Amino acid sequence: MDSKSVLMIAYYFPPEGNAAVYRPMRFLRELVKKRWSATVISCQPYQYERYDPQLLTEVPSCTRIVRVKGPDPWRAFQTWRGVRIENKLATSSAEEVRQVIAGQYAPWRSRLRDLVGLAEACIYRPDMFMLWIKPAAREAITICQRNRPNVIWATIGPLSAGVVAYRTSVATEVPYVLDFRDPWGLEYYAEEVRRPTWARQIDNRIISRMFEHAQAVVFMFESIAERYMEAFPAALSTNKIHIIPNGFEGEVESFSHMPSGSCTVLYAGTLHTYRYDSLLQGLVQLKRIAPKYAAQLRLRFIGEGLRELSERVADLDLRDVIEILPPTSSVEVRRLQQEAHALLILGRTSGRKGHNLVAGAKLFGYLQAGRPIIGVVPRDETRRILVQIGSQLIADADAPEEVATVFGELVKAWSNKTLERFVPSRIACEAYSSGHQVSDLIAALDGKSPNKAATAGKPTFPPRVQSEVIP
Repeated sequence: MDSKSVLMIAYYFPPEGNAAVYRPMRFLRELVKKRWSATVISCQPYQYERYDPQLLTEVPSCTRIVRVKGPDPWRAFQTWRGVRIENKLATSSAEEVRQVIAGQYAPWRSRLRDLVGLAEACIYRPDMFMLWIKPAAREAITICQRNRPNVIWATIGPLSAGVVAYRTSVATEVPYVLDFRDPWGLEYYAEEVRRPTWARQIDNRIISRMFEHAQAVVFMFESIAERYMEAFPAALSTNKIHIIPNGFEGEVESFSHMPSGSCTVLYAGTLHTYRYDSLLQGLVQLKRIAPKYAAQLRLRFIGEGLRELSERVADLDLRDVIEILPPTSSVEVRRLQQEAHALLILGRTSGRKGHNLVAGAKLFGYLQAGRPIIGVVPRDETRRILVQIGSQLIADADAPEEVATVFGELVKAWSNKTLERFVPSRIACEAYSSGHQVSDLIAALDGKSPNKAATAGKPTFPPRVQSEVIP
């Protein structure tokens, strides 16, 4: 087999440790196993969202990484201001923290934030990372001219990574592939919603050009592909669309009943875009109707954006059930997953357009863990996948009574040592392994026809899944 090369455009890359890095990292490692060589162009940010230097050890040693910094005084100021506020909160008393947070939500501050957000949405296009495009494209063009790769692969978001790939391809005639992790350009993100009509029209023209010239476009679900085909019918054809869900690297782990004095459920990752109101109300109900089970339950949250959750937990008197811990490394999260008796996944907030089109990246790591998964979700892609893998612990995001029921069932099984019956189907989970999926990505990189093309109309699910997911 002849070796091939790829130029990867990835704004987020280790030591960044947020959810955006794991999909491209998995596929990068699989490509290297298939004798592909890779050069990565990544951003050198003013501040990492979740600094995790341990992830750098997982990057294949043969991979060249080129870091590009887009000079942006406004974002540098915002970063400095954010760090200053966080440091102040970290050294303040609980009452001082409440006062600072309350001050941030004063009417005049809220109005000012809205005005600033509107200005940013109009100026920064196609996204807040606009000033990274020019230096990244310059580096990419130089690399292509010196050592021409077979293909350019842009992992999106942000959309600006796709613009870098498009500009580089136009300048060098190297074909490119777009891999969409989220529905960018479909008014899913707040800055897209804020933009006036004229700005969205400009952005749509940019996205149309990206689609028209791309060799292939990868989406995670058919439902997302269909939305893009509806929004960009003249620019996006089915014969270049590849469907590759998120996934995990390695084998599905075997379940073992971890001895413990309580039934531990883990939630790891960000929380600010996810619903947890019904979860908390359901736990309140569980304490009332089944205090014995509630006393044996320990729900552990680890990650960013948990301050508001902490306040709600205190208000609802759930501190004996819920434990909140700060962010930690991916290695530590993996260890905590292995110790947990079950893993929790939530649905996105319903006020966000297109919330039903996505599934949290953490879900796919859960599939590898070989542990029961509790889903407190609406009728979305997360629910579809949970049903597909045979999960029995699913509660509707609008039904606290269902939340109380599934947690009660979990604790009962834990006390009886019968948790194995709630473990998802191993065969169904293995389909999401990156080792299985890499052949689909290589087909896109090689410019071959997709193994599974998107279809018009509603996505087709197996009958059992269809009855659960589609209203």
